[in-house]
Amino acid sequence: MFKKISFLIATSLVFALVLGPMSAMAKDRLAFSGGPEGGTFQYFSNGIATRLSKNIDNLEVSNMASAGSLENLRRVNSGDADFGIVYSGDTYLGRHGKLTQDTREYKNVKAMAYLYGAPAHLIVKADSGINKVEDLAGKRVAVGGPGSGAAGAAQRYFTSLGLWDKMNVEFLGYSKAASALGDNLIDAMWVFAGFPNSSVIQAAASNKIKLLPLVEAGDKAGFFTDYPFYTKLMIPANTYSGVDYDTYSFQDSALWVAGDHVNADVVYSSLADIFSKEGLGYMVKVKSTAKAMSVDGGLSGIVTPVHPGALKFWEEKGLTITPEQK
Repeated sequence: MFKKISFLIATSLVFALVLGPMSAMAKDRLAFSGGPEGGTFQYFSNGIATRLSKNIDNLEVSNMASAGSLENLRRVNSGDADFGIVYSGDTYLGRHGKLTQDTREYKNVKAMAYLYGAPAHLIVKADSGINKVEDLAGKRVAVGGPGSGAAGAAQRYFTSLGLWDKMNVEFLGYSKAASALGDNLIDAMWVFAGFPNSSVIQAAASNKIKLLPLVEAGDKAGFFTDYPFYTKLMIPANTYSGVDYDTYSFQDSALWVAGDHVNADVVYSSLADIFSKEGLGYMVKVKSTAKAMSVDGGLSGIVTPVHPGALKFWEEKGLTITPEQK
């Protein structure tokens, strides 16, 4: 009997010794929902996932391919993903049940940080006689591919101005639109992407172009009041060939988000790593678009609640938290 008890005790000790280190080494495994292969979302999500897995003890972040912003919103909200990249507009509209043909409320998604902006460009030929947005009534306007974020933004903007139903809308991708502009198949092209954009460069290489300002007309129509997630900005002179003046426009913001279920300490340590001097330098090497990332601008474009772990991080950095972000 004594031998049997001794054997059981010894066996228990062996299990404790084996399982103890295994438990200590157990990792938190998180999924980061990014974007299509080769897209900016995917560069960011893969870059962040790789760095966090390497630098934070007991954390392993895997990158997930995705269709983009809306799929990421739904995955993070449901818990199928832990981190994601979602446009501020989709985060805001989703939270309030106002997405196109989707009235569900996605309230489990919380913002962590601003990553970069996607500015609106409205391009016409210099000799087109189109000098302001209102001149587009009756014109052929390419607004991006069907179901794209660019087309969604165009519909919101031009509907606010009362122009959407007055234009001949063409759902064309950027490169095809640039070619169509040169062939006089369209009168204007809409691009919703960081600058300088390759398709706008393409259009400017074969045509004399001009960019139309968008802010004044938007202000008059109440566009920025109706859609507070859009922020105003300026596309600097000489960004594109022949456009030697500043152009006032607006942008949506690509945000790093987390689900409510993600531990606040994990969110805090993730931000601390990526927004360190070394982390920001690393991100620029991953994708030059990351030059837009900074500690001072960490909460730019966010008009929805921030994750508690992120709230702590940004407060410690001295950023002002708006009522909408709390």
